[in-house]
Amino acid sequence: MRVAEDLQIVLARVERLAGDSADVERFTRLVRGAPDRRAIDAVVSANAAAYSIDPALVRSIVEAESGFDPRAISPAGARGLMQLMPETARSLGVVDAYDPSENVRGGTRYLRGLLDRFGDVRLAVAAYNAGPSAVERFGGVPPFPETQRYVRRVLARYRQLSKDGASGVLKPATLR
Repeated sequence: MRVAEDLQIVLARVERLAGDSADVERFTRLVRGAPDRRAIDAVVSANAAAYSIDPALVRSIVEAESGFDPRAISPAGARGLMQLMPETARSLGVVDAYDPSENVRGGTRYLRGLLDRFGDVRLAVAAYNAGPSAVERFGGVPPFPETQRYVRRVLARYRQLSKDGASGVLKPATLR
């Protein structure tokens, strides 16, 4: 496990030093390898079913958070597919945040709690990004530009993935 952690540190340093260059992207893909999308989709589907959430919503969050990269790490230290912060991961029982099964289980469990707490997909998505206290403090989606963009992006992708025929209506499976 120590090798994987060291590799993450090296990759993060390379990305910080070189910025967004194409060489860094090629290097990162070469070192990390391509994620197994079928395996990730199976993990997402299983956890979405276990927590009674539309899998399209979980997929939309995974895509926005990590681009389906199980080894993703943010500058703030969030890790894995659903970008769990270490303390959040621990509170959800996630031991290895880079393990897709553990990460998605923890992230989906956290999302279920946000859906139950706020009773609204939009607010739950905002809380996933900005934290539940920010949503409560502002009485809705916080005015942070990053959170505003995140909510629009996740919900747009969710609508794309979960259209019910031509109606464009979101499936009601996200709330119990």
